[in-house]
Amino acid sequence: MDKRHSGILLHITSLPSKHGIGDMGGFAYAFVDFLVASGQKYWQILPINPTDGINGNSPYSCSSAFAGNSLLISPEMMVIEGFLKASEVNASTSLPEERVDYAGVGTFKERIFNAAYRRFQKNTDREDFDRFVRDQQYWLEDFALFTVIKSVYGGRSWNEWPKALKTRQPQALEELARRNASALERTRFIQYLFFRQWRKLKAYANSKNVAIIGDIPIYVNYDSVEVWRYPSFFKVDREGELMFISGCPPDYFSRTGQRWGNPVYSWEHLKKAKYSWWIDRIAHNLQMFDYLRIDHFRGFAGFWQIPAHEKLAVFGRWVKGPGASFFKMLAKHFKHLPIIAEDLGEITPDVIALMKQFDFPGMRVLLFAFNGDINNNPHVPANYPAYCVAYTGTHDNNTIQGWYHQEAKPHEKANVAQVLRTKFKPRTLHWTMIEVLMKSRAETVIIPMPDFLGLRTEGRMNTPATKVNNWQWRLKANALTRQLSQKINRITKKTGRD
Repeated sequence: MDKRHSGILLHITSLPSKHGIGDMGGFAYAFVDFLVASGQKYWQILPINPTDGINGNSPYSCSSAFAGNSLLISPEMMVIEGFLKASEVNASTSLPEERVDYAGVGTFKERIFNAAYRRFQKNTDREDFDRFVRDQQYWLEDFALFTVIKSVYGGRSWNEWPKALKTRQPQALEELARRNASALERTRFIQYLFFRQWRKLKAYANSKNVAIIGDIPIYVNYDSVEVWRYPSFFKVDREGELMFISGCPPDYFSRTGQRWGNPVYSWEHLKKAKYSWWIDRIAHNLQMFDYLRIDHFRGFAGFWQIPAHEKLAVFGRWVKGPGASFFKMLAKHFKHLPIIAEDLGEITPDVIALMKQFDFPGMRVLLFAFNGDINNNPHVPANYPAYCVAYTGTHDNNTIQGWYHQEAKPHEKANVAQVLRTKFKPRTLHWTMIEVLMKSRAETVIIPMPDFLGLRTEGRMNTPATKVNNWQWRLKANALTRQLSQKINRITKKTGRD
């Protein structure tokens, strides 16, 4: 990211589709074309690992750090590729278009996956599938076992399974695999569909000179294949029960802090294993994305650790992370680490030093610019370094219009003109902020799609510290107009970002 370019933040679930959720089908390719027409070089997405309803379908709560979210598989592409008949997907038309109905989508897609797998079982040409299974065996087999065992035991968490399976006794796993061979292959097959579609979409984007910025949550869920497979890498006791969980102290989003609930890493054990699991994770993601945004980067310098029995995050404490030793090990394995450090929140000098040592750009968020001392606020555009990635807001922020009309305090509104150094009209404030950000020194600028559309709170993706009505926003099918792309293109060229 060494040139003045810009891009758009839009998660795949937010794309239009006929099947209740955005997916890797025709609208995803159309969005790439929209990016090109708008003069944009980056498409930033949120994590695309499996989610669940227990955690509000948050993409930052994943049950696997390697597997793909099967809800993002496009039925349309499955028809084109011969895995389904068109008649088998027509029943999805009753799913809503304006918001994601995760439960409804899950039921529908399980049905079409069953139909596709039955057809696949009759297929004698399995060379591509077998190659995928061999190449991804290092994570796929554990994921398939984890998924099938959860299904056999009614979705119960791995710590509630029979002891022989909970503790991964080889004989018990072999017996279960023998009895559930078809279910295991079905799980592998669904992952095959996901990665087949993803690689085609990424190849299309790259062919159009669009780079994809992926997102890695620093943590995984407690009920995840990783904690089951590698309990020593996490702070759990001998019975596998949580000892400490992740979160953050009081911040912009919560007066009592945030209790995320993920298990924290036992960095001592990870270091003894030469960070092998993390190396595999980074390698896997570098194959999938052109750039990696690592969420909660500060956790590598120090992380907020909360005793598992505590109900409030304020009872946690800071614990030292792996620091430079971790990234030195990564540097030995990868010639280039195209990492964006999510360095928001309480950032201490050791975090800044770590980013500087390994040349990772940090983030700036314009919606954080209107509080405190404007002269020293790092989120004020006049204070940006060139080497950073600047956003109007992130997936956790309100939209510009939603913030101004429904959230901004009087002193923040009073600071808007001073921060932007220009007059503005509330009705078109989103365009004023976008242009100010585009004119800034920041080499890379990313704008969330709802801000380009001037949406208010209805376009918000997530409200931190809440678990309902999040991750559901979707783009209307007619929103990506030629007029909009031309306007974005004009601003992009005007600010020297083409």
